[in-house]
Amino acid sequence: MSRDPICGAKVPEGADAPRAEYKTRMYFFCSETCRERFAHAAERVRVQESAKSGSLLSFGKVRWGVA
Repeated sequence: MSRDPICGAKVPEGADAPRAEYKTRMYFFCSETCRERFAHAAERVRVQESAKSGSLLSFGKVRWGVA
């Protein structure tokens, strides 16, 4: 099972599920609408995922909004 990066729904990784590849990573979607929204904002979604994983691994040392 994967999570749709747009709406967060759980999606089975089957052959019939809408999907898209971006920068060597495969993303699965609950619908064609979510896949199309991802196509328009793929880099933003990827950066948000990286930021989430980075903030989880930094043990509270990330300070958002501070320049």
